[in-house]
Amino acid sequence: MAKNEKIEFVLHDVDPLQFYGTNDRNIRIIEENFQVTIVGRGDRLKISGNPDEVSRVEELCSELIFIINRNKALSRADLLTAIQIIKGETESEPVKEKARDELDSVVLFTDSGYVKPKTPGQMAYCQAVEKNDIIFSIGPAGTGKTFLAVALAVAYLKRKRIGKIILARPAVEAGESLGFLPGDYKEKINPYLRPLFDALLDVVSQEYLRKHMEQGIIEVIPLAFMRGRTLNNAFVLLDEAQNCTFLQMKMFLTRLGINSKAIINGDITQIDLQGREQSGLVSIESILKEIDGIAFVKLTADDVIRHHLVKQIIHAYSKNSEEH
Repeated sequence: MAKNEKIEFVLHDVDPLQFYGTNDRNIRIIEENFQVTIVGRGDRLKISGNPDEVSRVEELCSELIFIINRNKALSRADLLTAIQIIKGETESEPVKEKARDELDSVVLFTDSGYVKPKTPGQMAYCQAVEKNDIIFSIGPAGTGKTFLAVALAVAYLKRKRIGKIILARPAVEAGESLGFLPGDYKEKINPYLRPLFDALLDVVSQEYLRKHMEQGIIEVIPLAFMRGRTLNNAFVLLDEAQNCTFLQMKMFLTRLGINSKAIINGDITQIDLQGREQSGLVSIESILKEIDGIAFVKLTADDVIRHHLVKQIIHAYSKNSEEH
């Protein structure tokens, strides 16, 4: 019978209260999932129990510190996810590799769980963002282009890899007239920017968004507002880029400054430009494909993560276009 092992683990660079949870809730959850006893005093944990279990809990604690530093919080969903991954590592080496890959692929830990790519196309998208400074993501609605881009931007901000986020969209009318909408200019433009606000509120709280917008750390603006600016130390997203003209696209791409990253999302099957102006997204790959540091990611109906009927609708429209 194996003897019990006892170790001391130090909570470096985190608030112990975040680690422990309300009324030591997180400690109790860990004890329920592993054969250990944990006693916490300030930033020091005394962990005792089966040696193998103690080793797993020690690794878990390191991962939880990583999560807290990455997301500035530790939710119950974060904790349970990390426990599941650590416990999965003990079954076999292939499972261990799979579990490690799963943790490494997480883009952002949030209060309601975590954000990670769900399809091979989305995984390629996230990897392209890590390796390049300008990324073009082209694909149909529902493939997660905007949501993942916003999650990546927030993750970069929380890790202090950049200093601000700028989200932009062209204000192009799709059958409706901007002039007939009620209210002042801000109220008229809000419907065009609403999808970006919705994506932000999927990954951060309303209070977090309000505070960072007041401080100018997060901006959500029409594309026209970017003219004349140089964007340093920023994560910049241009959404619905198929509705940019050739000159607007050039203007956007030349805004990028030092230590900045840009994602350009679009769907070339949904161009709303009046007078059939040439979309700046249609020809961009042929112009920029030879430049290092610029990547093009093509998402397809197989990457759709909305209602299961959306994928079938996209296939049906594609088939109809081919026939005509």
